[in-house]
Amino acid sequence: MTESAVDSNEDLSEETEDLEPLEPDDGGTFQQVTNLLNIIDSESKMDAAGAGPDMRKTLASVIITEKATAKPCMVMNALIRCLQVPEISTQRKVNIYNILQEIIQQEGELEEQCVHRLVTIASKEMREILEVEGYMKAEVASDTLVALSRNHFSVVMYEMQHRLKPLDLTDEFVIITLAKLANGNVFEFMPYMGITLATIFTMLRLVNEAKMRQVICGAMETFCETVQFYLRHLEDSVYPVMTEEQFAIKLFPMYRYFVTVWLRSYNPEVKLGVIKSLRPMLNLLLPNDDLREEVYDYLPLLLAEYQGSLEALFITQVLRQILEVSVITSTPVPQMHLHTIFTELHIQVCTKVPVQQQYSSQNVREIEHCFIALARSYPKELMKFFLSQMEISKEAIRVGTLTLIRAVVGADDPRMNIKTICLAIRVVKNTISDTRSKVRMAILRIIGQLALSGFQDRIKGWGLKYVSIQLTLSTYKLTNRRESFHQRDLEEKMVHKVTMDTVKIITSAVSGMTNEFWVRLLCYIMETDNMEVLTPICISLTNLAERQFHIVDGEASVASKSRHVDLPAPQKLLARLLVLMSSPYEGEGRGIAMLNLLRTLSHSIAPSMADMWELEIPLLIKYLEEHTKFTWNQETWADKLIQFLRLSLKKTRGSNWSLRLAKELNNQIESFDSPSLEKSFLYRALGSTLATGLEADKVEVLLLELLYKTDYSKDFDREGVILCFGLCAQGQVKTVLSVLQDFEERIQESEESWQIGAWRKDHPWRRETVKSALMVMYSCVALHCHWQMLLTHVDTPITAKIIHHYTSSSQDICLKMAFMKSVVQISSAIENLKGPGDFQFAQKMTLTAIIMAIIKAEPTDNLVSPMRTMAMDALLHLSKVKPFYSTEENSELMDISIHSVISLQPPGKDNESIKTLYTNALCVLQQLMEGFLQRQMDPKGLQEMVHLLEKWILSEKEWEREKAMNLHLCLMQSYIQSIGVCIPLKLGQFGTLIGLIAPCTCDSNKRIRLASADVLSSLLDLHASQTCSSWDACKELELARCKQDLQGLEVEKIFSASSRIAKVICMQFNCDEVVSLIQKLCENIGAMNLQHDKASVTWIDIFLQMRVKELEDKVAEILGAILVHLPVVDHQEVRRHLIEGILLLAHYHQETVLTSLLRQPLPMQSHLVEVWLAVAENVPFARLMLHGLMGRLQSRFTPRANATSKADIWRLAAVDPLMTLCTIHLLIEKMDKDDKLLDLLPDLIYTLLMQLGSSQGPEAVSPALKTWRLIHTGTLPEEINLQRITIKSMQLLFKRLDSERLVHMLEEQGVWALLESGSTFLQGAGLLARLCIQNAEGYRQRLSELVLRGMASEVLSCRVSSTAICVEFMSDPILYQERLLKPAIRLLEKGVDQREEVLQVLSLRALGNMALGAPKKVRQYRKLLLEKCLYALRDARSTSVPSEGMEALTKILAELREGDIGSFFNAISEQCRSFFDNESELLRLKAFLLFSKLAKVVRVSKKHFFKGEVKRAWVPLMLHCQDPCPDAAQACVETMYQCVHFWGCKGLVDSSGQRDTRGADEMATFQTTLCSVLTQKKPAVLYSFLLETMPYIKSNLSRIRIASCNLAGVIMKQMSEHYLKKLDFVALRNSLQELQLDTDPGVQRAALETLKILDTCSRHQLLASPKGIS
Repeated sequence: MTESAVDSNEDLSEETEDLEPLEPDDGGTFQQVTNLLNIIDSESKMDAAGAGPDMRKTLASVIITEKATAKPCMVMNALIRCLQVPEISTQRKVNIYNILQEIIQQEGELEEQCVHRLVTIASKEMREILEVEGYMKAEVASDTLVALSRNHFSVVMYEMQHRLKPLDLTDEFVIITLAKLANGNVFEFMPYMGITLATIFTMLRLVNEAKMRQVICGAMETFCETVQFYLRHLEDSVYPVMTEEQFAIKLFPMYRYFVTVWLRSYNPEVKLGVIKSLRPMLNLLLPNDDLREEVYDYLPLLLAEYQGSLEALFITQVLRQILEVSVITSTPVPQMHLHTIFTELHIQVCTKVPVQQQYSSQNVREIEHCFIALARSYPKELMKFFLSQMEISKEAIRVGTLTLIRAVVGADDPRMNIKTICLAIRVVKNTISDTRSKVRMAILRIIGQLALSGFQDRIKGWGLKYVSIQLTLSTYKLTNRRESFHQRDLEEKMVHKVTMDTVKIITSAVSGMTNEFWVRLLCYIMETDNMEVLTPICISLTNLAERQFHIVDGEASVASKSRHVDLPAPQKLLARLLVLMSSPYEGEGRGIAMLNLLRTLSHSIAPSMADMWELEIPLLIKYLEEHTKFTWNQETWADKLIQFLRLSLKKTRGSNWSLRLAKELNNQIESFDSPSLEKSFLYRALGSTLATGLEADKVEVLLLELLYKTDYSKDFDREGVILCFGLCAQGQVKTVLSVLQDFEERIQESEESWQIGAWRKDHPWRRETVKSALMVMYSCVALHCHWQMLLTHVDTPITAKIIHHYTSSSQDICLKMAFMKSVVQISSAIENLKGPGDFQFAQKMTLTAIIMAIIKAEPTDNLVSPMRTMAMDALLHLSKVKPFYSTEENSELMDISIHSVISLQPPGKDNESIKTLYTNALCVLQQLMEGFLQRQMDPKGLQEMVHLLEKWILSEKEWEREKAMNLHLCLMQSYIQSIGVCIPLKLGQFGTLIGLIAPCTCDSNKRIRLASADVLSSLLDLHASQTCSSWDACKELELARCKQDLQGLEVEKIFSASSRIAKVICMQFNCDEVVSLIQKLCENIGAMNLQHDKASVTWIDIFLQMRVKELEDKVAEILGAILVHLPVVDHQEVRRHLIEGILLLAHYHQETVLTSLLRQPLPMQSHLVEVWLAVAENVPFARLMLHGLMGRLQSRFTPRANATSKADIWRLAAVDPLMTLCTIHLLIEKMDKDDKLLDLLPDLIYTLLMQLGSSQGPEAVSPALKTWRLIHTGTLPEEINLQRITIKSMQLLFKRLDSERLVHMLEEQGVWALLESGSTFLQGAGLLARLCIQNAEGYRQRLSELVLRGMASEVLSCRVSSTAICVEFMSDPILYQERLLKPAIRLLEKGVDQREEVLQVLSLRALGNMALGAPKKVRQYRKLLLEKCLYALRDARSTSVPSEGMEALTKILAELREGDIGSFFNAISEQCRSFFDNESELLRLKAFLLFSKLAKVVRVSKKHFFKGEVKRAWVPLMLHCQDPCPDAAQACVETMYQCVHFWGCKGLVDSSGQRDTRGADEMATFQTTLCSVLTQKKPAVLYSFLLETMPYIKSNLSRIRIASCNLAGVIMKQMSEHYLKKLDFVALRNSLQELQLDTDPGVQRAALETLKILDTCSRHQLLASPKGIS
């Protein structure tokens, strides 16, 4: 039916083979799919280039697959069309086929047309194999067909059958695809299986290529496996079935052809393919009885392949398959093939395997199975063959044969009869006499296998005997081996191992063992030196004993007899086993085996211990089982064994069992080498055993014997005896001390001789050696004895004996070391006392003194012994014993110890011994420091320890720094672990500790850098735990990265890492810690090298940069630390960094920094100059600093504020003005010349002027100058003067303006000289202000504001200086223009009200100058101006104030009208007139000028009043025209003539106006004229003038007296008779006569002339009077 279907569809297949491409009627699907394929192709190229898979490729494939979900047919057609595109790449086709497979698996059923097209195209592609890429394309095409077959099997199968034609060699992938179809569609393929096999068989003769043969072989293997699956599941099939026999018949021709033709091929790959295909084929053929016989016929062809190059394993597997089936079916292979089979298989086992054979061991196992099968079928023939082979003397043949016999006897098959085993044993017995190692091992393995397989009875005679002989023989050979026979030794070891394995097997499997074998094994343990065999022997003995103790009642007598054979003494056996168990993992873990043996023999060894052993031994076994030889602890195990021994001995208390055991232990000491674990344990066991002895005399005998026979020159034995004595002292203290004393007496101890005598002539004992041993014995006794006995004996005799032995010897190195060890042990013993805690060790200070002397005696430049290490260890232990060392003693001991170790130079790389000593010394020093720290575990103790290390941390020697840093790290770790957060560090201590270590992160030594980083990390952990500050994982990670970078070699990277550490650490600091850190960093600058200094300043810079804003209260302390150390810093770069730190502080805390800098004791020291020069380089910052400096000077003139913080206290602190001025001068001098400082100029000029104004006296008032005189003995520099330095600064300022005219005018008008002198300062300040107003318009406003601010100051000098400047500003429109006039007037008003005369004068002057600067504003402020000026006129305390007031009024009145003055006019007139006769020339002058101005101002309303004032002032005016002051006289004359018109006499006016000169004659004439006029018009006025004139004759001014006399004469001449009568001539004459006595001749003459006139008038009066007439 199938064949007809194929024929009927043949034409259809041919029609559909060459289909045309589909038309593009898919709505753009084809283009979309093409684009996506292009993406996949492009990404594929990227993948090929090594770029790795890209998500775009996967995404494009997924998009196509997802699109197929919606439109499967359309997408499939598009993909098929893409396959048909000409010249498409192979990779593109592969991608398309892969996508098609995904769609097929996803969709299942597809349209028939689409399926047919795809099958046709894939089939065609599959059959076109042109090259390697084509093979890949064919493979995916084949896979696509297989995928289609799951839902369209008939279509695919039709295509494949169409391509598979009889007698026509088909394509390779047709066969491959058919095999895949069969494997994936078993039941569907079965109808086609027969025709497929038949068709392929017709092709076999046509196949010549190896590749095609391999393909067909592989396909046949698949077909056969498919058939087997089909046959196993036959009930599930719905197709017509074929029986197994039918399949076998169709298959056998192919099997025959494969074996007879293709198996002979020369191609090994074809051979291998054939052999692999035979096994599934035989699975179908061998069950058929007829075909099985035919298969047997081709066995020689298979066996012949052993001679070829084919892997033997595959041939053997086929052969095994045939042989096993022959056994199962009871149809053995023909006997004629036996010899060939025996021979070929036997050769495979006995000959050396070729190199190319990869599976030799597997092949041997397969061969063993083959022989097992043969033994079942032909046992007699096989054993006969084995016997014949054993007769051959070759070792390999015998060993191979014995190996096969072992496999046969070990076969787990009930069909293996006893006869076969007996025949095999007979073959083995024939070779027992062979002494070759491999043969012996093979025989032993057969014996063991027989025991395991249940044939124990067959080995009881010859087998056990052979094992015993081999055990003895191998042990003997191993213990007496020769070095030249190494190979034989290895073989013998293998024999011994196999023997022991056999013994183990026998003893565990064989029951009813003979007594002879038991005794032989038991004695073997006691006598053998081969420790490797003890484990299996003990296991065997244990097994045997357990079997014998549990035999049936019928054999009880035999077991009982075995218990009483000639066994070793129980003590001897226990001693032997205990000693051997001290190394429990030697000899394959002998410890557990011996413990099990002890447990089993417990009733035989010591019945009293049996119950205890039942409990304790399992615990010991458990410990060993939980560990290995790599994890166990030898000390722990030894302690457990000793404890086990002690518990055992307790069970025998009251008997001599322990002494007998001690004797056995003592006897075994010499049986073991020194050193060894066993002998070490022997000493411990012996001491512990003797401690339980009841008879002290016998114990003494054993101890003395041990002392005598010990070789003290061997360290191991000496230490063993010492330990033995110590352990014995646990229960025998007095006995041990007595033995030691007896031993000393017997060896005749004395200071002159120390000899042993004749006891041990073979041991040349040295005196020091024995003394050393005795010292340590005494200390070991103290260490182990009971605490009550220790209290009694520790001082005497134990410690006393030790000191005696040390001091009475030559004190060589060994003795010193013994002494140190003794001290350590005694200290430990006292420390562990359980008794009263107040025990005081009396010998402590004596021991300490000896130890310190030893340390000091050690050389500090090299290390040749462990002496200092042991000495420091002894100190550590002594420090824990009462009485404790004082703090001073602690420091001294630590300092000496540290110096003795750190100063040592590291040893060379090649000197391992010195390196060990060096490492130990460092380790003990570390422990000593930690121990001393424990005594004072608080911040103070930590600081003291760090202080001891500090000089070494800062050492110039690299190795000293490294050791010190490592010790510091250990101290920190110990401190953190011990104290945690219990006691916080003292304030500032954290910063100090960090500051010491921080620069070391940049050390030239990498190890120092890393250690310092670890120290910093420890400090941070401590700080974080104590302060509960944030310390997260990010910071930890950053520190780890920094530490990694510190391992580099580049300096820049190292500094960068250190800086990053600083940044991480910085945020953990509070302000106080920052100060202490910076102080420490500054303190250590210069202690080491430049790199250390750079690191220090780098940390300072970073901390300041990150925390500068928070350090307001700490700036002064930080700055003080920097400034203290700055002068001693030599390197310029380091200085620059420190200065930059100062500048950074100044940027944020300017005032505080300024205070600190300005309060330095000496002005302008070099380091301060350097700081200020750095400031000057930064012009913007220099400007800020200038502002601050000016503020310091100005603060003296402003109210003092109350401090609210520490920073305020520093900011407001008083500073020396000299320092400030020097700094200002330096900055102005050194700043960039291009900067004119125009914006600062007003402030600077004003401030400097205020400073000059406040300078009161000599330069010695400056504190800085006082300090200078204390230090310098020479004369002061010229510029160190407040006035000079201020003026120099001002000169520099004006020079910066580039105004030569102004500078020239200042010099020309002597401004600087005026300013320098205190008497002319105000004049100079005014002149300077005037010149500035005239020549510097740009900053007049600012200067005006500053002046007004100064006028409001509470400091008098500031107000005075400011007012002096304001005088000039009031004469200029600047104040009015800048709207500063009103505040200026208010301040001047206050100035007038002050009590200070100078300030009043200047204020009045400034108010008067308002008429010059702002005349239009005078009227507005007239009331204030007139009021203040009038107030000044009334000031009777001085002359300058009224004088200035009148001058101001003179200026003011010039800008006012009469009506503006108002009521002030009268008061001013009256007050002004009152100064006409003042003694002050200035007042008179100003009064005359003011009166003249009043005369000009007066108009109608005040004319009458002023007439009266003129009348009242006329006499003074006329008199003062002769004023001694020329200016006053001149002003008086002008004023008088100005007032003449108020008399209303035109003649007087004309007379005054016609006089151009003002001489005495003209004045006399004027007076005469005036008097004549008055006589005529106002005689009474003239009379009053005379009365007013007469008092002036008593004036203090001589010229006034003269003028008054002259005026009186003129008046009397012109007076009428009426008024002459009213005169008191007597009084007048008396007054004039008094003037005759005047000292001035002019007065005398004037008085005489007036007397004459008076006399004339008197006579004339007499003549005119009636009486006179009569």
